[in-house]
Amino acid sequence: MNRLLTLIALILFVFQPALAQNYDESKAGTYTYTLPPLLVDSNGKTIKNKSQWETSRRSEILQLFEDNVYGTMPKTFDSVSFKVLNDQPGVMQGAAHLKETDVTIYNNGQQATIHVVLFTPQQAKKAVPTFLLINNRSPKNTLASRDTIMGFWPAEQVIAAGYGIAAFHVSDAAPDDKNTYQNGLLRLFPNELARDNGMKAIGAWAFAASRVLDYFEKEETVDHKNVIVVGHSRGGKASLWAAAQDQRFAMCVTNCSGNTGAALSKRNFGETVEVINTAFPHWFNTNYKKYNGNEAALPVDQHMLIALAAPRPVYATNATEDLWADPTGTYLAMKNAEPVFNLYNRQSHLPATPPKPDSPIIAWPLSYHNRTGIHDLTFYDWAQFIIFADKYLK
Repeated sequence: MNRLLTLIALILFVFQPALAQNYDESKAGTYTYTLPPLLVDSNGKTIKNKSQWETSRRSEILQLFEDNVYGTMPKTFDSVSFKVLNDQPGVMQGAAHLKETDVTIYNNGQQATIHVVLFTPQQAKKAVPTFLLINNRSPKNTLASRDTIMGFWPAEQVIAAGYGIAAFHVSDAAPDDKNTYQNGLLRLFPNELARDNGMKAIGAWAFAASRVLDYFEKEETVDHKNVIVVGHSRGGKASLWAAAQDQRFAMCVTNCSGNTGAALSKRNFGETVEVINTAFPHWFNTNYKKYNGNEAALPVDQHMLIALAAPRPVYATNATEDLWADPTGTYLAMKNAEPVFNLYNRQSHLPATPPKPDSPIIAWPLSYHNRTGIHDLTFYDWAQFIIFADKYLK
């Protein structure tokens, strides 16, 4: 994936010089003067407590993201059903209980099915907190058969730590293709496709994550009040949006999510709004294209998206060889989200400057690390997420 993103950047640089990326910190821009204020509402009123945030400013920011970036999320649908296809205790040499379940959503005379793979610790005496991965890579990463074991979804590692781990593939919700993305969940919601502020692929992935959470509310092996939504890269953009939209998620992990994920858009570093909308026109709503080369006009930035998770914990990551995803911009977005967490007396422990590589800051509500290596999701990353969950949930 890192090579693919690098190739895209190179193509854009060669054939569209106006879209060339900046990797010079001195040219990143004075973003601090242009970030939209978190705690001033549309009437100019300063937000001073969590009640004002929850009744006024939070909904304003959420709507701004819906209208200008991710698209509106359907509030209703006809029904959802859950069908267990495979129920096997004692897998992973007796360590885990496997369930494969189809989550089917019905609306407008159409249906779409999200296939969920779930492992929980075999010896657990009660429902367990569970990590849910939005899988945007090969389905081989999350096979129930465990024919392919990678750091992207290390089920054995998570089970050994006492957590459940689940996944669904983005193609079930919306194929990650500009020509076919509408062939998944969006068939159920034609109005979303028709509106300039309607959701597209990433909105559909977040919507699917919430429907999986509907299933977890009925699944006896999962502690549905303690589900951690996880995503990498474009999946990390979706995990943040899912956590913002659905406050039932207890925690959010966004791994190397970059532009329109956890990194500030107004920094002008690495991937830009124009580049992402050009390379992946099916991810965000039509209105977002108005900000191509015009980030200064955006009424939101990603510190505000992170703040929408408050008071629930957020863990953001980067990798040292993945400047495309703007590690500094990600860290600054986390720092600039702190005032909302402070309203809940959730004091952040992030220092003023980013930590050195491989020096995780793991403390709720905001955690961060910059791992040595490439754009990926690894065993190392998951080890930190487990420590993060231990601190918050145990």
